[in-house]
Amino acid sequence: MKTAWVFPGQGSQILGMGVDLLAIDSAKTTFDRSAEILGWSVVDICQNDEVKLANTQYTQPCLYVIECILVDQLKFKGLNPHAVAGHSLGEFVALYAANVFDFETGLQLVKRRAELMALASEGGMTALLGFDRAQLEAVIADTEGVVLANDNSAVQAVISGTAEGIAAVLAKIKLKRAIPLKVSGAFHSPMMATAATEFGKLLAPVTFHDAQIPVLSNVSPIAATDGGELKERLDRQITGSVRWREISLQLPELGIQRSIEVGPGKVLGGLIKRTCEGILTAQVGTRSELDAIA
Repeated sequence: MKTAWVFPGQGSQILGMGVDLLAIDSAKTTFDRSAEILGWSVVDICQNDEVKLANTQYTQPCLYVIECILVDQLKFKGLNPHAVAGHSLGEFVALYAANVFDFETGLQLVKRRAELMALASEGGMTALLGFDRAQLEAVIADTEGVVLANDNSAVQAVISGTAEGIAAVLAKIKLKRAIPLKVSGAFHSPMMATAATEFGKLLAPVTFHDAQIPVLSNVSPIAATDGGELKERLDRQITGSVRWREISLQLPELGIQRSIEVGPGKVLGGLIKRTCEGILTAQVGTRSELDAIA
């Protein structure tokens, strides 16, 4: 059965995630290596500090480390995907799973990305549920200071931008629900240009190897393996939209029959189910789920 591994991003974190993996010797080693790079303990925060875990600066590295450990364990059990994709931060794990860069390189990139995004203090993000897509796209195109940041499914999206821009969009569209997100800035929008520029300086000298399996990127949901192309796509990600609906639609085009969400939660599996009929979904976020999937 052709399988895709998909990796969740910020918003899927939960207190206690990854703690049961400490019973695995190789996982404990990875947690220790991550503490040396980060200067703080992923385990301590995931066990005890819900406030820090919700802070972008800590959320992103915690998710990256835990999801990479899960990747390692799946591969150790002899499992390998036919394609990979990650939602926002999750794209870094997808690239790691495809052997584009090693764990340490990815963590150093994620650490700096998280720090830069945590410094963002302008604008915000709002999730939208139950809207007319054509109307939403038309209103966004006609409104300054707001973009479609996350195109998650036909009926679920996130807009990002200035408070005025977001308010203007909400006033002009019909929808079931609008949920302001607890983030420090307008992620995945042009308002992140400064953070993107600084991150690009760190990214520039990093070598991206050709992927050993196809990667579907947030800003360009067509499968690719060329290291240079994958690097260029990642360089645009901080300001670019997360095109998850299009990524989901590409899965059956690649012959994918099952997706496994590698990480906490079941958000991506739910989005894929609502977008693609017939694709089976599974989730691996705990040690018991690792054992069950194998």
